[in-house]
Amino acid sequence: MSQLKSISTAVPDHCISQEGVLAILAKARGAALPARLENILGNSGIDQRYLACEPDYYLKQRSWPERARIYDQVGQELVQRTAAQAMERAGLAAPDIDVIVMVSTTGTMTPSIPSRLIQEMGFDPDTQTVPVFGYGCAGGVLGLRLANSLAEAGEGQNVLMISLELCSLSYDYSQFDKKNMIATALFADGCATAVITPDSGDTRAPSFRAFNQKTWPDTRDMMGWEIGQTGFDLVLARDIPTFVKRDFAPFCDAFLDSQGLKKNDLSEPACHPGGGRVVEAMEDYFAPDIDGIPATRSMLAQFGNMSSPTVLFVLEQLLLSKSEKPILLTALGPGFTAALGILDPTEK
Repeated sequence: MSQLKSISTAVPDHCISQEGVLAILAKARGAALPARLENILGNSGIDQRYLACEPDYYLKQRSWPERARIYDQVGQELVQRTAAQAMERAGLAAPDIDVIVMVSTTGTMTPSIPSRLIQEMGFDPDTQTVPVFGYGCAGGVLGLRLANSLAEAGEGQNVLMISLELCSLSYDYSQFDKKNMIATALFADGCATAVITPDSGDTRAPSFRAFNQKTWPDTRDMMGWEIGQTGFDLVLARDIPTFVKRDFAPFCDAFLDSQGLKKNDLSEPACHPGGGRVVEAMEDYFAPDIDGIPATRSMLAQFGNMSSPTVLFVLEQLLLSKSEKPILLTALGPGFTAALGILDPTEK
């Protein structure tokens, strides 16, 4: 399996507190939020998050071209910042990279951002580019799985794996049903880039052990996009915490068993935090073998649900602790799909 050489993360400049989000929702609605809904939104586990634009921007009508322009400008700045730092941390330069993978489900461009990076950042013209659309919140783990496979291909390749999401571009000020208001109170913007290389025997770098994923039938209504008049419209229909207990738990148990692991063999997992209730459901699954997932809670509180990059923000924090035990990666996304991975630590 391949090695994870580095991770770099970044967010846009515009920070807003959760109280600020609730105030904007009330302003856009033209009336105070219903008490029950305000309680749900206020208990999301989020203290603040970062947005591509000033908060007042989201109260204005926006066209597809306007959203695409912001995705281009803000997205490319975040991608270039994280890519440069990730390569520097890995001790590599742009010409050393063989493949650029980019996972994103909140915008798309042709030519893709990876293709545009080749000239703008000095990658070789023959660098392979792999833009991936549609993974949603599962994209951080699934992107690492794809990067791992590409790093192992042939005689080995150095892979830059980028995860960019500008979820705020899907906010629709004109829709005030419960689904859209919950989405507005949860989702945020961010970018993460990782460098994955063939296994060189470098004991200072953690290595991937295994990946797995499962898509359940008849679950497409749980999460996804529909094409609306001015952009993507969120699909969010079913109770994900219940899904964690009923469907995810036995799948994860089987995956760990296939690797000869039990939950108490693991360090703190890196989980994609869908929201406060999803974090609680994951904590219930790991208990009592693992006492909480504080890094996941912390990233949700500081940055909100950034979709695919969020699990890489969590993993970056966990790697600082230099755990001696394997790290389990988990994420849930459209399909409805669960994605899992195991990262073995560095040697002491």
